[in-house]
Amino acid sequence: MRPAGRGEFDSLYFKYPIFAPPDRDHVLRRNRFEVAIVGAGPVGMFAALTLARFGISSLLLDKKQTFNDGSRAICLQRSSYHALERASVVSSFIEKAYEWTTGRTFFRGQQILEFQMPHSEHEKYMPMYNIQQQYIEQYFWDAIAASDLIEARWCSDVTNIDDTEDGTRLEVCDTNGIYHCEAAWVLAADGARSPIRTMRGLRLAGDNFPGRYVIADVQMDHDYPTIRRALFDSRSNPDMTVLIHRQPDDIWRIDYQLKEGESEDEATREENIRANVTRILDDIGYDGNWELEWWSIYSANTLALPNYRDGRVMFIGDSAHIVPIFGVRGLNNGLADAENVGWKLARVLNGLSDEPLLDSYSPERRGATLDVFENASKSARFMTPPTKGWALMRDAALSLSLDHDWAGQFANPRQMEPYTYSEGGAVLTGTGIPQSLTLGAVLPEVKLTNDRYLSDLLGNGFTLLVLQDAPASSLNDVQLALGRIDPELELISSSDIRNRFGKDALLDLHNRLGIEAGATLLVRPDGYLGGYWNRFDPEEIVRQMDAAFGRQEIS
Repeated sequence: MRPAGRGEFDSLYFKYPIFAPPDRDHVLRRNRFEVAIVGAGPVGMFAALTLARFGISSLLLDKKQTFNDGSRAICLQRSSYHALERASVVSSFIEKAYEWTTGRTFFRGQQILEFQMPHSEHEKYMPMYNIQQQYIEQYFWDAIAASDLIEARWCSDVTNIDDTEDGTRLEVCDTNGIYHCEAAWVLAADGARSPIRTMRGLRLAGDNFPGRYVIADVQMDHDYPTIRRALFDSRSNPDMTVLIHRQPDDIWRIDYQLKEGESEDEATREENIRANVTRILDDIGYDGNWELEWWSIYSANTLALPNYRDGRVMFIGDSAHIVPIFGVRGLNNGLADAENVGWKLARVLNGLSDEPLLDSYSPERRGATLDVFENASKSARFMTPPTKGWALMRDAALSLSLDHDWAGQFANPRQMEPYTYSEGGAVLTGTGIPQSLTLGAVLPEVKLTNDRYLSDLLGNGFTLLVLQDAPASSLNDVQLALGRIDPELELISSSDIRNRFGKDALLDLHNRLGIEAGATLLVRPDGYLGGYWNRFDPEEIVRQMDAAFGRQEIS
């Protein structure tokens, strides 16, 4: 929603592009695609970019005529920045976003907690970045518009989907009427109210939390640093919660909890928004000028599909799951969905893997969702207690925190961390894995020189790190044997690292990863540790990779 007198997309700081429906002759002439992606929000766009990264073309459909309005999802975590880099779109984000590591929590005006997210000199990216969703979509769109592999059709509403013998048939409605197109696979990225999910007869299951929040974007020249602020039982919102985030272009995101029984119609009236924002700004000591940009309302839910795959349709982002915003888990979780299904689907379409590889998508990403639910539910119950009992415990912890530092830790929002996938499917069995590493976890970053990192060495596909001085002939034989499994496989040996960065860099790598010389690591295309062997065993490495990622059914 926007203030009276301003249009739907009349922003104080962002110019929304307006897209026209596609040319009728073109859509009737080009009607068969490898992948159709329904929903051109950030998750759908990122899925298209991930597929293009591996040479797979796609059709991107959205019924809107422009990007989503308002700040919406604003926090991108470190692992998402690595994903953006792998998709070659990270540079714009680095230039625009505000980085942060610190959060402060206040109870009745007194600070009770200051937390620092883990960070070290070895990390290439900061733990968290703030940037409005409009910019996220704009930067993704810039890359999509420059790609020959992605066709976008705006103002195009998918109104029906049928299974065919070798894929799906979509009915699409735009301002010129109805037409049909076919796709071997469909990625449903059409949001929390997913029409595709409804068409497939599927329903989300889970819990709804009682708390509701208003989001208000305001523009003001406020010199407070980029620190997440949480206010409990403040003068401006007694017995309720307020969250405040700084964003680019002097935009400040204010989330404030509604009282039980307060109607959404009343809560979202402009005069009430302005009155509440005025009280909150007065509460934090800001008495300067400000302008209201946009506002909306949301509630906290933990809902998910029991399976993220339905035949040739894969669900990603909010169409697959809805998570509370606490701990910035929504968009980051959705981007991980898109990359996970993207590299696996690309391998199948490129003829490198059999279709059963796709069966690992739902267990991996639904496992991540359930992990998010566990942590986000803790945060949601603290932020918006669902019962009088929870409220009593929350208020007791907050009261104790006024005099005891340890009690303030109950207010820690538990920021999202990348989920660790279990063995099986897309994670191989390991041998002699050190305690410092976990199969199925994101590979830790290592700073090799002042401006080079371990992640810079990873290939577009799989990467095999052979951390010993194996004979060149053995390395060549393995590279050739694995070439049919992944032509893009990058093989990096100890001598490669030592020759390029020096022996100290190689020592730092061993120390940081906690491994002994002789270990071999397999890194997946999404940066996860997919295999570990405590010695270089070419035959076993080839056997395991062939079984998990090879092509058993040759047509």
